[in-house]
Amino acid sequence: MIAGRRILVIEDEFIVAAMLCDVLEDAGAAPLGLVGRVDDALHMIASAEIDAAVLDWNLHGETGAPLAEALRTRGIPFVIATGYGAVEAQFADQVILAKPYVPDALIEQLGRLLAK
Repeated sequence: MIAGRRILVIEDEFIVAAMLCDVLEDAGAAPLGLVGRVDDALHMIASAEIDAAVLDWNLHGETGAPLAEALRTRGIPFVIATGYGAVEAQFADQVILAKPYVPDALIEQLGRLLAK
């Protein structure tokens, strides 16, 4: 279940981020963000109370790898979202969702991560 959980949304397209927040709110979660830049996301990861994250892998042409590493360091579970289908090898074991998002799949995967 993701109800009541704080989910960081890292997405550089405002419309997509707003849709993600709506999906999370409909599932009872508390979305954090709309964070669309690597530097801003690193600050949020370092300072906010976060239960899980949805990480767009390409943020204005920058890779999400430093964010994935920061999330791992803090022990925050996350799903990677990408329209490209591949990420750096060290993150290939993460849950990867293809864009465009399928809301039920996103909620299901977040629920699995948070149940661990």
